[in-house]
Amino acid sequence: MKKIISIILLLLFLPAIALADLEVHFLDVGQGDCAVVLCDGSSMVIDGGPRGAADKVYTYIRKTLKLRHIDYIVSTHPHVDHVAGLATVLNVAQVDLILTPVLEWDSKAFSNMLKYAAKQGTPIVVPNEGDTLQLGGATVTILHCWPEAIEQGRANDSSIVLRIDYGNTSFLFTGDAEDWSEYMMIDAGVNLKADVLKIAHHGSAFSSTMEFLNNVQPKFAVISVGKGNPYSHPTEEVLERLRDIGALVLRTDELGTIVLRSDGNSIALDR
Repeated sequence: MKKIISIILLLLFLPAIALADLEVHFLDVGQGDCAVVLCDGSSMVIDGGPRGAADKVYTYIRKTLKLRHIDYIVSTHPHVDHVAGLATVLNVAQVDLILTPVLEWDSKAFSNMLKYAAKQGTPIVVPNEGDTLQLGGATVTILHCWPEAIEQGRANDSSIVLRIDYGNTSFLFTGDAEDWSEYMMIDAGVNLKADVLKIAHHGSAFSSTMEFLNNVQPKFAVISVGKGNPYSHPTEEVLERLRDIGALVLRTDELGTIVLRSDGNSIALDR
């Protein structure tokens, strides 16, 4: 009995357990986007990369990360270089919820995502700005979702922009949001400050305005981009802006898959 009481007293006076690490895996999918966020046994996939990366996405999620269950998929917008691999993700694991700015889009890639979501019975919703989700010990906040941009021929600006806060650290994911969306968020007074910024639209000159970057002030700028792509992404304009704000630029075309870890106080690059 004395031994049991001693163990109970020891447990009561132990220091609070630290947060488990949050991991963000920016997959090297060529000219496209795909990221996997892991925290306290929960997981989120943000975009699925282009058609040509489906095997890589499948292998990474199933064999490297060994995921069989995914809490959330975020399809930032319906362009094929972001949505094509999501059907693969839905074939790898059971998914609880899919967020997307549109429920209809005329492409085989988007239709495949809908088909496999229906097969699983996974609900698909258009989020509202300000919505929050819990991802283990992290909080995910939807900062921007503009479905009406589709009707204006601005599909990139329909992109879901989300912020992940974990302890004292933060990550900002921007899909392919362009300058119009950036100024909308600035004008709305959205909290854009973040330690890590996933650069929008693979470093296109139509995104990452200086005003936006000055609001974010990232320590790390991650660019998901294909080697030798025909769009000259990332543009020198964007790289110069990132140099001006002192961000460390990490590119998938140079480094391959990039993994950042947060302990709630600092962020480190896996090497």
